Amino acid sequence: MALSEEELRELFDKYKSKLKGQIDLDESSEHLTSSQYNQFKMDLVKTKKTWYEKACSWSESILKLSPDAETARKLKEMAYITHMNVTPEGVMSFSVLVPMFVFVFFGILSFLIFNSLMAVVAMTILALILFYALQKLPFILADSWRLKASSQMVLAVFYVVTYMRHTSNLELAIKFAAQHLSPPLSVDLKRILWDVETQKFPSVKESLDNYLETWKKWSPEFVESMHLVESSLLESSEDRRINALEKALSVMLDETYEKMLHYAHNLKSPITMLHMFGIILPLLGLVMLPLAISFLGITWYELAFFYNIILPIIVYFLGKALLSSRPTGYGDVDISQYHKDYEKFKKVLIRFGKSEFEVDPKYLAVGIFVVLFLIGLFPVLMHLFAPSLVANIDASFKDSFGGKFSFFGYVPTGKDGTGGVQGPFGLGAAILSLFIPLAFGLSMGVYLLLTSHKLVEIREKSKSLEQEFASALFQLANRIGDGLPVEIACQKVAQVMKGTLSGKFFEIVSTNLIQFGMGIEEAIFNKDRGALVFFPSNMIESSMKVLVESAKKGPSAVSNALMNVSTYIKEMHRVNERLKDLLADTISSMKTQISFITPLIAGIVVGLASMITNIMQKLGSQLGQTGASAQSMGNLTQIFGGSGMPTYYFQIVVGVYVVEVIYILAGVASNIENGSDKLGEHYYVGNSLVKATLLYVVITFLVVLMFNLIAGAVTGGLLVNGTPSTSLT
Repeated sequence: MALSEEELRELFDKYKSKLKGQIDLDESSEHLTSSQYNQFKMDLVKTKKTWYEKACSWSESILKLSPDAETARKLKEMAYITHMNVTPEGVMSFSVLVPMFVFVFFGILSFLIFNSLMAVVAMTILALILFYALQKLPFILADSWRLKASSQMVLAVFYVVTYMRHTSNLELAIKFAAQHLSPPLSVDLKRILWDVETQKFPSVKESLDNYLETWKKWSPEFVESMHLVESSLLESSEDRRINALEKALSVMLDETYEKMLHYAHNLKSPITMLHMFGIILPLLGLVMLPLAISFLGITWYELAFFYNIILPIIVYFLGKALLSSRPTGYGDVDISQYHKDYEKFKKVLIRFGKSEFEVDPKYLAVGIFVVLFLIGLFPVLMHLFAPSLVANIDASFKDSFGGKFSFFGYVPTGKDGTGGVQGPFGLGAAILSLFIPLAFGLSMGVYLLLTSHKLVEIREKSKSLEQEFASALFQLANRIGDGLPVEIACQKVAQVMKGTLSGKFFEIVSTNLIQFGMGIEEAIFNKDRGALVFFPSNMIESSMKVLVESAKKGPSAVSNALMNVSTYIKEMHRVNERLKDLLADTISSMKTQISFITPLIAGIVVGLASMITNIMQKLGSQLGQTGASAQSMGNLTQIFGGSGMPTYYFQIVVGVYVVEVIYILAGVASNIENGSDKLGEHYYVGNSLVKATLLYVVITFLVVLMFNLIAGAVTGGLLVNGTPSTSLT
């Protein structure tokens, strides 16, 4: 007899209450998902964007603004990609409140301090730029996340395929890949598993398909490869299953190379535009600035606002645009993130006798900055605290050089010198100003180098091992295929490859097995003496994981697995080398611009500006002393009467701009060449900053000195015994 709907409901409620009493089911458990996910994100997402999430939440509580439907949809997608807890309303409110605060507060403050409408206009421009930038910030963060994730996709497919060759289980393969990848892609893969655990999706396949939807536009080759991996689960024969997996990795490698080929061909024009707009045009425009200052009355802080704030922001966004179109590829990781023993290599080791002290490089960098910055401020500080001493030094300096040069060069303004003083125009002040860009460039460069160079050396040793590891795996697979146990096979490979890095690796494994009585897994992965401690590499680690896992299925499984891993490693290395060849010309051009052309052009520009300013200042002073003779020259006195912008301030603006541009362009060049590789980026940017800043300082010093000697000779020839020469009259 069939039960009625009411009887079925009563029966359901009866057993539900009984089940609830047995397992203590809490009705509120469905609300735990949010807090559990937050904890999951805090544990796995190593990111510094929490300030942005808090700022958006705070802004939304003060002024809630809603974007249009299409923008809201895009912002939600960006938040999902980057794992950020922000709403479209919070993003919009934050992008409006901050520019409003800048415009109202800093605009009024600038007007009261400088008493200039130009300051208000500058704050208005800054507010508009902030409004645009803050609205685009979620998209920039999403692009950055995609760039980091896409640089790991080849490796992700490699890990999944490698695992599924010996164990046809998609969930375990994704877990294996997530364990050996670094964030952000590892976090994305863990979220795939998390969504199944929390019953958002009934299976790993459906959760994976949902995640792949976010990459259809950006990386179709990754989507295609993962679909081939999924299809391998449905194959009826082992051969067809293996072929599907091999095809998945082949598609990823071939499509990556093809996309990088087009990217490299299309990169030359944007790089040229970035170089022209970010370096050539701004610096060459400064050559005519000393003449324009006399007519426009531009101050050094207005110049600094444009060159040290507005232009670097524009160059930064242009660089980000170049990186946003970079296809998927490869990228290295900071080994200290996963091998905590290497954190100590980010410190500076100082020895006193038998004692050793670890010093944080940031303290050394701050010390360098303070010392050099104070030396650069010496002319200003001396004028503020010892003006009489400044005058005495200038007087003796002029006597030594026949009145052609001064050290500080503060000159009176207004009629009869009643308007105060202006400067410093002196040669000594111009040279001392070089210490300020040196302070910025050297302190940042030294900090980045000290925190990265030892780790880079260790990683380069591991990468050298990776290059020859495929051959070592091939030999190991053959020895195991001959019937030797894994322990003896490792010893044989170590003997054959003695003197190489691979031989050293397997020698450590063999020593741990024989002398310390470890098992094969502990000999490789032991945190204190394992071979991976001395050769930190995710690829080698994953290969050894495959060795350990497949060893449970017998020698034949181990041999086949290692043979295939060896083939995959060789293929990935071949494609990576081809990708580097494609980008070689562009990267070489960028590095030349960063290391040589930019410092050279900037140094010449400062030297020319110094010579023009010196000549104009001297001519203005001499014409003011000629009385009636100057009246016959029309407006010439008015033109040259202004003192102009001191080379001291002009050089500081240009020097700081050079440091900023080198920092931005070096980061762009590193990301174009290597993908998202923070460790490599820090090392290259630090190295570029130190070398390029020192080169700029040396070139500027020599050019300023030479051009000032020319200016002294020119102005000295224009005045004979205090009377204008015939060339003037």
